[in-house]
Amino acid sequence: MPEGHTLHRLALDLTAAFAGRPVRVGSPQGRFDAEARQLDGQVFEGAQAWGKQLFCEFPGERYVHIHLGLIGKLDLKRYDGQVPDPVGQVRLRLVGEDHVADLRGATGCDLWTAEQVAACVAKLGPDPLRDDADPEKAWRRISRSSRSIGSLLMDQSVLAGVGNVYRAELLYRHRIDPLRPGETLRKRQWDEMWADLVVLMRDGVAKNRIDTVRDEHTPEAMGRPPRVDDHGGEVYVYRRTGMPCHGCGTAVRTKELDGRNLFWCPRCQPTYRPRRSTEGRPG
Repeated sequence: MPEGHTLHRLALDLTAAFAGRPVRVGSPQGRFDAEARQLDGQVFEGAQAWGKQLFCEFPGERYVHIHLGLIGKLDLKRYDGQVPDPVGQVRLRLVGEDHVADLRGATGCDLWTAEQVAACVAKLGPDPLRDDADPEKAWRRISRSSRSIGSLLMDQSVLAGVGNVYRAELLYRHRIDPLRPGETLRKRQWDEMWADLVVLMRDGVAKNRIDTVRDEHTPEAMGRPPRVDDHGGEVYVYRRTGMPCHGCGTAVRTKELDGRNLFWCPRCQPTYRPRRSTEGRPG
């Protein structure tokens, strides 16, 4: 499933390609046809993302809400002269003066009001890529929860936009056991994790890929081959099961957590063991 940086990059690209000008809106597949007819020929006012939700705004406070889900793709291409024919099951097509965007396989594609957008956003946690994000909102949920921090980071009502890659890499970078209960984290640890996440995800938007390794662990610095993976980017533990940790050489482990694969280094992220209370013991 695309992570938050992908949706923010799409919002920027769609805005640059279409904003301020009328667009043709269609649904070659037909599933969005009635809604597309209402928007066809209207001015595309801009796009924005909140976590993994994308909102394309049209006049009259009408929004196309898109959730890509596991297999959804929104392809934006420049064309010269002749608009290319749609390929495959295109649910939504936007055609501007020199760009065309085709949506396929998305979990959600709906025409929403401003009230519906607000209701959706109200259910989401803070998004590290938004200037209006409040990390304290996420901290209040985390600090009161007995659930593992690995589970909490993937809960979109706690933190919006973080997926499996950022979850695994953030915990590695901060040497935190993914199964450690959220309520045992210290505030300083969360503040450092949030600040790091903001930097990593902004870098993801700029590069349109996820890179999480520090300078001393790049292929050039370590003399190792670059990573080859359809997700792209250099990472520490994500999808590296059984491979040596870039930091200590220990084999990376994996297990299932809440239906998703969890990756971590057992040495760099040792099992959390709470301190035993000395209350009531003889001095």
